[in-house]
Amino acid sequence: MNTRSRVGSLLMAVAAVSCLALAACSSSSSSSSTTATSAPATTPAATTPAASASASVSASSSSAGSSSGVPASLTGTAKTIATNWVTFFNGNSSASTRLSLLENASTFSSALQALLKSPVASQTAAQVTAVSVASSTATVTWNLLLSGKVALPNQKGQAVLQDGTWKVSDTSLCGLLNLEPPVPAACKS
Repeated sequence: MNTRSRVGSLLMAVAAVSCLALAACSSSSSSSSTTATSAPATTPAATTPAASASASVSASSSSAGSSSGVPASLTGTAKTIATNWVTFFNGNSSASTRLSLLENASTFSSALQALLKSPVASQTAAQVTAVSVASSTATVTWNLLLSGKVALPNQKGQAVLQDGTWKVSDTSLCGLLNLEPPVPAACKS
């Protein structure tokens, strides 16, 4: 498979699980040998606004490879955000679970349902390496895994606190979906 086809296939896989990378997604391949398994499907973790005080937490290199995709060094709100992020990208999470973890999900419901039909969708996972929380938003630094191997390293995504739950931002999702047409109508407004 040529590089362009591999990148296109990878982007489709990422889109299939509503990848939330910002527009600065890297298209270069990684020589990293880091591996992780996808986290089991879980119930989304919620938090209260009072629990979202400003914080910045980075994972140490030893905990970044956690088999759950959530570094053991994360606590409190940062751990909640990382858990929801990993659950959203888990290839085994249901569409309804993913939608519950996506900002303004009703806008993306049909696009997500269509993208999840990709056979590669079940092979994706996320590995969070750092979370920086500021009030009701957070920056998530993470790796996209495909079949347990890092496919897109050091991605930056945005999480938002919506209705008491930390969710992947629709801005992050659209940043990725804009890389591989056709772009859903929800990202064009």
